[in-house]
Amino acid sequence: MTTVQTASPDILKQWIAEDMVDTIILGFCDMQGRLVGKRLTADYFLEVMDKGTHFCDYLLGTDMEMTTPEGFSAVGWEKGYGDWTAKPDWETLRLIPWLEKTALILADVVDEEGRLVEIAPRSVLKRQLERAAQMGFDLYMASELEFYLIRNTYEEAWSKGYEGLNLGGHYNEDYQLLQGTRNEPLYRLFREQLTQAGIPVECTKGEAGIAQHEINVRYSPALEAADRHVLLKHGMKEMAIQQGVAVTFMAKPDHEWTGSSCHIHVSLRDRESGKNAFFDPEEERGMSRTMRHFLAGVIRHMRETAILFAPNVNSYKRYITASWAPTNIVWGWDNRTCGLRIVGKGESLRIENRFPGADANPYLAYAAMIASGLEGIEQGYELDAACEGNGYNQTGTHRLPVSLYEAILAFSESGFVRKALGEEVAAHYLNAARVEQQAYDRIVTDWEKRRYFERI
Repeated sequence: MTTVQTASPDILKQWIAEDMVDTIILGFCDMQGRLVGKRLTADYFLEVMDKGTHFCDYLLGTDMEMTTPEGFSAVGWEKGYGDWTAKPDWETLRLIPWLEKTALILADVVDEEGRLVEIAPRSVLKRQLERAAQMGFDLYMASELEFYLIRNTYEEAWSKGYEGLNLGGHYNEDYQLLQGTRNEPLYRLFREQLTQAGIPVECTKGEAGIAQHEINVRYSPALEAADRHVLLKHGMKEMAIQQGVAVTFMAKPDHEWTGSSCHIHVSLRDRESGKNAFFDPEEERGMSRTMRHFLAGVIRHMRETAILFAPNVNSYKRYITASWAPTNIVWGWDNRTCGLRIVGKGESLRIENRFPGADANPYLAYAAMIASGLEGIEQGYELDAACEGNGYNQTGTHRLPVSLYEAILAFSESGFVRKALGEEVAAHYLNAARVEQQAYDRIVTDWEKRRYFERI
C-alpha cells in the first residue's frame, strides 16, 4: 500500500523496476459515479505520465447505457466529440492487491490548455473545497455504504432478468453476527484488500435487509474520501466478479427490499487552528455558531440539490416512511428518523447526512452538501429547533422530493444552484437528470402489463 505522503512518480518507477507492476490503470469518475479510463502498459505509461492520456469527451456526456443524448452544451455531435485528457493525480497512486501487478492512479479531467474541465465530478468537488479554503476551512468526510450480496454472477443476474436471484442470506441480518458469518470469507476479503489498497475499512456489519450489508471507511480530507468511495465500489464489484457473485449498490433493488443508503459524515476544520469548527464548548451541547449556520444551509437547499445525491429514478423509491430512509428535511441529535443526524461530541462532533442513497456520485453529493453549508455560513442562516421524537411524523417542515421529476423542477428553478455550481455545471447535470427521466418514461414496465393488460 502507498499513502498520500509516499505516493510519487519515483515510487511507481521503483515498482516497475522491481517487476511489482506491469499495468497501470488511469481512471476518473463519470457522471454516474463509475470509474472509466484505460489500462496502460508500464513502459508506455512512463512516456505519458507527465501529461496523462487522452479520452473521448463523450464520457462526460452519456447516460447509464453509454448512449449519446442531446442537450449537453459542453460535448456533442456538433462539437465533434473531441479529446480531453486524464491527468494523473499522484497523491492517489496505489497498488491494487486483487489485480495482478497492477497500480491505479485517479485522474483529473483537463482540457488541451491543462485547465480543469468544470463539468467533471471531481472538478465540481474541487471547486467547493477551494471555496471552503478561501473561507478558512477544510472539510473532512466519510461515506458509509450499504449494498446487497447476490449469489449469482452479474451475467446470471442479467440473463434471469434480475428476477429470482439467489440472495446471500435468508433472514434480516442487521447486526446479526451469525448471518454475517455465512459470507465472512468474502467480507473479510473486502476489508483486507481494500485496506491494503489505501482505502482503510473500519468495519462491516449486517444491515436491515436479507443479504444487505454495510461497509464503513475511515474519515479523511473530503477529496480523498470521495476518491475512496468510488474506488471502494469499483473494487468490491471487481472482487465479486472474481468470486462468482454480485454486489449491488442500487438505492432500491426491489420493492420488497430495504433501500441501500450512503450516509455521509462531514466536519469542518479551521485551517489556522486545526480544530473542529463545528465544536464550541461554550455553546449548547457544543454546537458552534458555525455548525448551526452550516447545517441550516444544508437544510435550506436540500430540495434544490436533491438530484446531486439522488440522481436516478430508482433513487426516490427508497424514501418511504419508517424505512430507515428519511423523508422530512429535519435534523436531530442522534436521531435516525431525521435526514440530518448530529453525532459525536467535542472534536468529533459532526453531521451525518442520511438522504443520499448508495447510488450517489460522491463527488457531486459531497459538493452539494458543502456548497449548501458554506452558503449557510456566509449568509448567517438561522437553524430551526432540533426534531424531538419521530422525524417521519413532523409537520410544518419541508419534505424531500418524492420523484426525480420533482427534484428536476426544484433544481431547475434554483438560483442558488446556478450560483454555487456555475451555469455550465448546473445546466449539464440538469440535462443529465432529464435524460434519465425521459429514458424511464419511454419504457412500459412489467408492473404496467400485469396491472392493465386484461383489466383496463
